[in-house]
Amino acid sequence: MTTLWLTGDAETDRLLTDDPFALLIGMLLDQQYPMEHAFAGPRKIRDRLGTLDPHAIADADPDAFVALATTPPAIHRYGRSMAGRVQGVARAVVDSYDGDVTRIWTDAGASGDAPTGAEVVERLNALPGFGEQKAKIFLALLGKQRGVQPEGWREAAGHYGDEGSHRSIADVTSADALAQVREFKKAAKAAAKSRG
Repeated sequence: MTTLWLTGDAETDRLLTDDPFALLIGMLLDQQYPMEHAFAGPRKIRDRLGTLDPHAIADADPDAFVALATTPPAIHRYGRSMAGRVQGVARAVVDSYDGDVTRIWTDAGASGDAPTGAEVVERLNALPGFGEQKAKIFLALLGKQRGVQPEGWREAAGHYGDEGSHRSIADVTSADALAQVREFKKAAKAAAKSRG
């Protein structure tokens, strides 16, 4: 499995590659904030808290965690509210998956077999701070770059699962790819504005 390139910082990208919970938190923070800065957030949390264990994050004192999240450089432009969301996601992973984030995409689905892509999207969508679009993008990231490809994952991820697309963080594998995704988003925004 190749090392992810999401931030351009080797140590941060290694953490995102090695720790699926770090990757999930980066996805959570990828909102109204440059992608590479959002995905750097999990490393800031780990460096300041000493761990990215979901139990430790979920059980941390909320005020202390806000202070950790908002200390410059903050984990996000909206560090205070995002601190609460990070703790909310950690609590959900602890309560629903015993602290093992990979169970979101490995626990048996309704059929008793491996979960389908649609079931994984549903589970991700149920997490605090995740909506359907963020869930689809994260599934596309797992499928395209981490080898997590449940049945029907491309369809469940919608256009984010399209091969050769440059729509989201799921398609970022280099500085050049990041620039292409930015260009796509800029064009999409302009198109929406001209229609609206």
